Amino acid sequence: MTPRLNALAAAPALMKSWLEFSQSLKHMGLEESLMALVVTRASQINGCAFCLDMHTADARKRGETEQRLYLLDAWRDSPLYSDRERAALAWTEALTLLPETRAPDDVYQALKGQFSEEEQVKLTLLIVVINGWNRIQVGFRAVHPVEQRQAA
Repeated sequence: MTPRLNALAAAPALMKSWLEFSQSLKHMGLEESLMALVVTRASQINGCAFCLDMHTADARKRGETEQRLYLLDAWRDSPLYSDRERAALAWTEALTLLPETRAPDDVYQALKGQFSEEEQVKLTLLIVVINGWNRIQVGFRAVHPVEQRQAA
């Protein structure tokens, strides 16, 4: 795959503002593990290899297990995720796939049962931002770093 455009080089002021806003969400008070699952799940849905590489590596560094990362695509069928994580993942899917889901009431009710109103806004902004990054990286064909395999 050949990259199409380096967004940071093409529009440095805009991209710097976008990056700063994105970084500010890391300190908004939601659990790091929950945020890692949300950004990874949205990136799976959107097929963003660059973001998946970055966010799964970051999640591992922060203590997330391989098993939970591997099973994230099938979170509904695994007991590894808390009710709060399930509500966040369902909301992530609903907003990431908005044209198909229209953010259903049952998903929102589950969200309300686990998150305060302020947390709902924070989580929604996180989902908006990761979807934005996914679209930037996929649209401009960003290539994730490639580690060379060592010969046996």
